[in-house]
Amino acid sequence: MQPTVLFDRVSKRFKRGSVHDSLRDMIPAVGRRLFGRKPSTVDDSRLFWALRDLSFEVKPGEVLGIIGPNGAGKSTTLKILNRIMEPTTGVAYANGKIGALIEVSAGFHQDLTGRQNVFLQGAIMGMRKAEIVRKFDAIVEFAGISDFIDTPVKRYSSGMNARLGFSIAAHLEPDILIIDEVLAVGDHAFQKRAFARIKQMAREGAPVVLVSHQLDRIAELCTKAVLLERGSMRMEGTPLECINAYLHGEATNVDNAQLEAQPIRFRSILAPNGLAVHSGEPMLFVVEGESHLADSNPHWTPAFRVSSTQEGIVAHAVTGLDRGISLPTNGTFRYELSMQMNLLPGLYLVDVCVWDTETNSDAISGPKIQVEVLERNKFWGSNQLNAEWTTV
Repeated sequence: MQPTVLFDRVSKRFKRGSVHDSLRDMIPAVGRRLFGRKPSTVDDSRLFWALRDLSFEVKPGEVLGIIGPNGAGKSTTLKILNRIMEPTTGVAYANGKIGALIEVSAGFHQDLTGRQNVFLQGAIMGMRKAEIVRKFDAIVEFAGISDFIDTPVKRYSSGMNARLGFSIAAHLEPDILIIDEVLAVGDHAFQKRAFARIKQMAREGAPVVLVSHQLDRIAELCTKAVLLERGSMRMEGTPLECINAYLHGEATNVDNAQLEAQPIRFRSILAPNGLAVHSGEPMLFVVEGESHLADSNPHWTPAFRVSSTQEGIVAHAVTGLDRGISLPTNGTFRYELSMQMNLLPGLYLVDVCVWDTETNSDAISGPKIQVEVLERNKFWGSNQLNAEWTTV
């Protein structure tokens, strides 16, 4: 049977200040209940749902990205998948050996060396010693910590812990790979190796579940995504669709009170003709909002920016002052901007703001949208010049 991950209407309830999901926490709690004063009633106000009716499936070869703000339920989802926790209701199913890295040093015994932890983790995953020995050199080489493999891991940096933990999880032949944020740690070279390894495992048929705030990595690695909000699924779809729903939520829903207090309120930014375009082709953006300006500010102007998602470098910026477009006055407004995306293939954030020319900073920040520039005609450099090469 091929490995599959399934969540079917899974909910998880906790009690604030009293969570016992491990034997270490449970033993003293039971002691307090046996010998201490027992509460006469259950305080329902202390109960909260970390997950509510969450359903998704990850089939062989699929990479699912789970995104959302802090407290959305992402880590709880992975802990249930990895059988660290049991759901309160619903069914969580994973039919295969799981390679999981849910925390930077998850499962490591801090007083043991890196070498000893490799064998310990392999044994926990059900590997025979001979199999671990056969893969040991590859694990250490991939992690890049050969000089420290016989050092206790409590002396490792967070990056070293992450590299060793990922290498173990990815090399001991798991049927299913589960990763939480670890790829945010480590240098560029390690991240590149890790991403390549994840893609290889997916091609070989392993379902992969990835939680990350690195939205560019979610878009690059994942075949589909889910957006969680307060324990429930807000959206399921392609990575770009979920990322853009998340970015809009960050700009509007999360800071709604602050948004309403602004004299200019950006409601949305959309790419009505699609979220992807070939390098060198035009792309249309539409911005809508409301203006309640009491007095005009001569230093304020509307502005658009295009930035590399991965590097955060601004590739292009333009203000209304440069194009003869004034700030909206009272009432609703709609801007349309067409840009020729003469950029390297990759992921880009497009955002709108009110720019203050006096302070050279955002006076009012607006929503963002992530788009993808696709390769059509290969080139090198920083700009697409649409070269047409002919022989005459």
